[in-house]
Amino acid sequence: MDTFPSDAQDAPSRPGDAYVQSFARGLSVIRSFDANRPAQTLTEVAAAAGLTRAGARRILLTLQTLGYVEADGRLFQLTPKILDLGFAYLTSMPFWNLAEPVMEDLVEQVHESCSAAVLNGAEIVYVLRVPTHKIITQNLSIGSRLPAFCTSMGRVLLSALDDDRLDALLDASDIVARTPHTIVDRGALKEAIAAVRRQGWAIVDQELEEGLISMSAPIRDRQGRTIAALNISGNAQRKSAKQMVKAFLEPLQDAAQRVSEMVARRG
Repeated sequence: MDTFPSDAQDAPSRPGDAYVQSFARGLSVIRSFDANRPAQTLTEVAAAAGLTRAGARRILLTLQTLGYVEADGRLFQLTPKILDLGFAYLTSMPFWNLAEPVMEDLVEQVHESCSAAVLNGAEIVYVLRVPTHKIITQNLSIGSRLPAFCTSMGRVLLSALDDDRLDALLDASDIVARTPHTIVDRGALKEAIAAVRRQGWAIVDQELEEGLISMSAPIRDRQGRTIAALNISGNAQRKSAKQMVKAFLEPLQDAAQRVSEMVARRG
């Protein structure tokens, strides 16, 4: 059982006749901008994207003409119009406008943050988030990425893969200890994912960050395929992992089931 969207999440290992290099270069320019590099000179963009100055300049001017980039003196930066590209994906997902009110109800019930994510390669990508307390040092928002192997949503999504696909993604993962609790042994990690597959939900106790406990359940489509994961995140100082399971597992599973049923009806 594969995780949506599996067909599009891997780049071709070797570009073929269908590979449009200029388009790929344009995407590399867009990706060169991030929280650490919100505004860049032409030289900086070229270096970050692995392009010549002339190539980067043509792409930046094209993006500027289309309204996705603006220039202030020598500095280029993305405009809010770039959000249209990500929003097109979010609005195409069947649970986008279905999950948010359910998540808001869940947060009101449990008083903990709630997020939804999908699998993209060896990472999860946040597509919805309803925060409460700030319990994680990373600034998470829609579009944020985290490694799948040490997150509860990641393990739910990985557990939906067949063994060959799982092995391929683990091979592509940077499996390093984020905390003293992080499972980095390949065999132990596969056992943890197999346990998630058996029980239908995941809990990760301070493997991503000290003090952070996260619990997740799958969101499924009409065919029963896992298309996303829904989670609750809590602070280890307020509740232990066992206490979180006792207090939050049932409402979390109920919320995930509600969204799944709405997706099935719409699909």
